Amino acid sequence: MIASAESIRRDDAPVGDAAMTGGEPAVSELTPEVAARWDEFVEACPEATFFHRAGWKRVLEHGLGHDAPFLYAERDGAIEGVLPLGHINSLLFGRSLVSTPFCVYGGVAAVTESARTALEDAAIARAEALGVDHLELRLRECRHEDWPARRDRYVTFRQPLDPDPDANYQRIRRKQRAMIRKGIDKGLEAHVDDDLDRFYDVFAESVRNLGTPVFPKRYFRTLKDVFGDACEIVCVRHEGRVIAGVLSFYFRDEILPYHGGGSAAARGLYANDFMYWSLMRRAAESGVRIFDYGRSKIGTGSYDFKRHWDFTPEPLHHEYHLVRAKEIPDLSPMNPKYRFFINNWRRLPVPVTRAIGPMLARNLG
Repeated sequence: MIASAESIRRDDAPVGDAAMTGGEPAVSELTPEVAARWDEFVEACPEATFFHRAGWKRVLEHGLGHDAPFLYAERDGAIEGVLPLGHINSLLFGRSLVSTPFCVYGGVAAVTESARTALEDAAIARAEALGVDHLELRLRECRHEDWPARRDRYVTFRQPLDPDPDANYQRIRRKQRAMIRKGIDKGLEAHVDDDLDRFYDVFAESVRNLGTPVFPKRYFRTLKDVFGDACEIVCVRHEGRVIAGVLSFYFRDEILPYHGGGSAAARGLYANDFMYWSLMRRAAESGVRIFDYGRSKIGTGSYDFKRHWDFTPEPLHHEYHLVRAKEIPDLSPMNPKYRFFINNWRRLPVPVTRAIGPMLARNLG
């Protein structure tokens, strides 16, 4: 049974502490002792997401090597809001405080406006004390009309799943259904696969082909260790050989396919189309009711691919508080200043990109 957000209380809060006086909420930094209550709050808070879970602190710190000051607001022994933050300190891409780096969603998840205000004020103070270029909040809803923001670049794709897989299949556009059938006709098979190495091999090749540095394998291993059964890998095989794979997260009644890709052979075998349909079918049959296809940049190939599934794009809001920077950053691969790097990265041998890619990817945020 899920506890309500208001009922998640700290039994050992000291008398006289600001969090016990009934006044304004007190802001503190997440410690291991508070992690369970933090996650109880996230599970109960309507606006919280998988990317607000306490485990992301360990993923950012151990899996990617960044400081992660996760803040929470508490009053009368009850957590009223949380704000996961990651401090990116990169010689190449600058210094930033982000909620949440390497994630689709972030920002404050709260049940009171006073907690939201306290957490945002604390984040601004932390950003200014660190002397970063900017504070960035990745939001599903607009929060600050007066903040510099990107509101026309990123979208997310979320859609309810019918308990009947056939109903979901019929909702997909006809041309996309044809791609799925071609994958079936090729004899493709999709299975849950706990072998991280097999997934990483096809993922590393896929992102190299896109001109993107690959994350360190330690990052994926940490995801699996931290989130357990809520983090699942499904791989697609053709004649016994893995040609595509996707790592997904489960949260409440949602599935979020998050890191996916395929080998050079995958495209001609329609493996990606087959893989995501297999994932959607399995999720619906297991009681999942929301399929979250995640973030895409408008006008990119991934954006078009998701539109073909008849998912409606929903705008995302990346809002910034500028500290040292004079304007909001543009680290998008669509930025012309990065095209030379991307085009040449695609030409490098996969073993080379696997060796040096993680050092770059961990700084992208």
